[in-house]
Amino acid sequence: MMEKLFKLKAHGTSVRQEVIAGLTTFLAMAYIIFVNPSMLEMAGMDSGAVFVATCLAAAIGCFIMGFVANYPIALAPGMGLNAFFTFVVVGQMGYSWQTALGAVFLSGICFLLLSLFKVREWIVNAIPMSLRLGIAAGIGLFLAFIGLQGAGIIVDNPATLVSLGDVTKFESIMAMFSFLLVITLVHFRNKAAVLISILVVSAVAVLTGKQEFTGIMSAPPSITPTLMQMDLAGALDVGMVSVVFAFLFVDLFDTSGTLIAVAQRGNLLDDRGRLPRLPKALFADSTATIAGAMLGTSTTTSYVESTAGVASGGRTGLTAVVVGLLFIACLLFSPLAGMVPAYATTGALLYVAILMMSGLVGVDWEDLTEAAPVVLTTLVMLLSYSISHGIAVGFISYAALKLMTGRVKELNPAVLVLALAFVVKYAVL
Repeated sequence: MMEKLFKLKAHGTSVRQEVIAGLTTFLAMAYIIFVNPSMLEMAGMDSGAVFVATCLAAAIGCFIMGFVANYPIALAPGMGLNAFFTFVVVGQMGYSWQTALGAVFLSGICFLLLSLFKVREWIVNAIPMSLRLGIAAGIGLFLAFIGLQGAGIIVDNPATLVSLGDVTKFESIMAMFSFLLVITLVHFRNKAAVLISILVVSAVAVLTGKQEFTGIMSAPPSITPTLMQMDLAGALDVGMVSVVFAFLFVDLFDTSGTLIAVAQRGNLLDDRGRLPRLPKALFADSTATIAGAMLGTSTTTSYVESTAGVASGGRTGLTAVVVGLLFIACLLFSPLAGMVPAYATTGALLYVAILMMSGLVGVDWEDLTEAAPVVLTTLVMLLSYSISHGIAVGFISYAALKLMTGRVKELNPAVLVLALAFVVKYAVL
């Protein structure tokens, strides 16, 4: 049955090899079951329900990717998009988390339609590489800022807006310890570095009496508080158009980049450098986002941590299915997730930020018409506390600079349309 479903022999792999790869990928990305509930709880959502939604959305995405697309790529609610959901859409713009879930649902529908009608390739190929790198780096900075704030290392200041907090506090010390521990473990090629860091800091918090011990295993919490709570009518509000677009846009490029990165690592590309069964892989990503919104979590996307499993020999969808089964098993560990303090996840946020910012090496810094929009994108995203504002400023500045320097031929219709749309948005709204 395994051979028929996943064509193991054709891919030069075995059930044992795929199981080991699945376990490796899971350990590399399991931190999301602790970070996501902690993040969305700050938006007013029930953390227990979000924990269940996170595990189920990840499992659904992994199963579809495994059985339909037959790729060793795992999915789960994405970092960066959960921060945008909580701190921008709900916190800054003032929408309810139900409306934010509606926006996630609509972005998933749009992603599915773009994939079915093959518009996705046109959009991805039309967006300049420098802007893609700038958006990823900006989200990385955004995550780092959130992590430092949550640990009390960066605090508000009426004179300078932000300043250094009390770094001698237990929370701040543990936050920095979690980061140093992650980097140390990664240096020694530990696949579960982020997960171990979260568990160690949480254990220290419990042992020192800073966090109450509530047990390790129990029956899963009720998902009722978040199940089918999307406010679709609110998400269709004119002011939410940019939010839906931001969810869609970031997921679009995050997924594309992840699929290519994992495929290259596993030699899964064809002789033309393309990914076979790409529509099926995109179908898995978009349907997982739709299902996740219905369950009660932010955008579900493909995880670049899947490269860890591919490096361990994963070559087929059986790897993804194993990851999905492990997420299902995690439903029994909700008390453990509830004992994770916010500062225990700081190391994870900072580490993910480093990975996302590393792409800046690909920017042509000698060409200021390429480099300047990148810098503006990252700075505005961080300082305005908004991923969508950063994306907008990046497109507007890129188009303006190309026009003003007489390099109109380097612009394409997609960039011009998007830049004009953002200008109209700011002028009208």
